[in-house]
Amino acid sequence: MPAIVLEPIGVEAYVRDVLPHTFETWGEGRSFERYADDFRAVATSVYGKRRPFTVALREDGELACSCKNYDRELRFGGRSLRATGIGAVFTPPQLRGRGYASIMLGALLDAERAAGRDLAFLYSDIHPAFYERLGFVRLPSRLLTVRAASLDGSPAGALPLTTSEWAGVRRCFEALDAERTWSLRRTPLVWDWMRDRWNAPIRNGTQPVHLAVRRARTVIAYAIGRRIPAQDTFVLDDFAYDGDEGRAKLPALLRAAAGDLRRVAGWLPPLPGRDVLPRGSVRSRRDAVFMIVPLSPPARAWWAAVKDQTLESRADPTWSSDHI
Repeated sequence: MPAIVLEPIGVEAYVRDVLPHTFETWGEGRSFERYADDFRAVATSVYGKRRPFTVALREDGELACSCKNYDRELRFGGRSLRATGIGAVFTPPQLRGRGYASIMLGALLDAERAAGRDLAFLYSDIHPAFYERLGFVRLPSRLLTVRAASLDGSPAGALPLTTSEWAGVRRCFEALDAERTWSLRRTPLVWDWMRDRWNAPIRNGTQPVHLAVRRARTVIAYAIGRRIPAQDTFVLDDFAYDGDEGRAKLPALLRAAAGDLRRVAGWLPPLPGRDVLPRGSVRSRRDAVFMIVPLSPPARAWWAAVKDQTLESRADPTWSSDHI
């Protein structure tokens, strides 16, 4: 019998053996060099090095399947559940249809369960039914589009975020996040990872937007996204506010972020942020479908407690910034 082994795969081996194949699907308009550098930046960061960031299934030494492995926490009330985020599941084209992805994911979930992890999650770009057969549950995953003109057009007093204000951004997010039943917790290392992604160069024809409204020198609302003039759209990735004044300012802040563009679009945000936005047009996403699988008794108890509320919610459970 051929020897099948699940093991970590080094950064440069992953760049050489995997990225050339995944570039077409996940390159998102970047050059290959930029795509590889973005991967290296995460894999070699403090966040990426906390545990093996990329793992591979090998058969007789040859790569048969691989994925990324993110370290996250899920906050539920006053408790935390240890979570494993799975991304970029890849099988070389000539080896597809042989069950390698199922074997790899089954071995990875067994290893994570044995290591004390409580649950695993992923964002499926293709064939969510494949992951459902492995025990994953599909959660609401939708897109929202609103007319910029439907937002408050009064002056918001919005100005670009400065480097020194990221602590204020985090404080705003945590104030909003505290109102939720459960969420993917953003630790300081996760914030560093997200900030690096937001500050990285983006594709031509796209304009990054990092805006905030302040009271005195304190950030009370922020919005992070991308203006895409060719699509007449401001794509909203992340926002939060702190207190009634921040909430009242948010619609005008988003209108300022959109500028002369006609639409504001993005993932349907979680509650209570969803209620700050107009109803708009909502439709299911075909990609980045959020899925979870509980691995431990505490996680199964958590899911039993929140399942109905989560599956029936008029808002999505995660922000697009949590996408891996």
